[in-house]
Amino acid sequence: MKVQFTPDQKAFISQAIDSGCFHREKATVQEALSLWEERERTRAEILTAIDVAEAFLARGEGRTITQESMGQPAEEVKERGPARLAAEQSSSY
Repeated sequence: MKVQFTPDQKAFISQAIDSGCFHREKATVQEALSLWEERERTRAEILTAIDVAEAFLARGEGRTITQESMGQPAEEVKERGPARLAAEQSSSY
């Protein structure tokens, strides 16, 4: 497969090679494709999660979130946090 790069893209690739980030042009393209694949996988996962959440809400399984209901989990974390931190510190010694 042949790919034509813009002058800016060519300069960007050359800069990456000159700086030692990559050894060959092929490696820069492979990295770009890997990042693109990862981004698309993440995007698909997010869209799936949204579909699941929408179906959940459509079935009436959601709940109303208020300032009060949001405070409860925060308080639970504040209560558990110091004990968890102490346990982690004692196990690392």
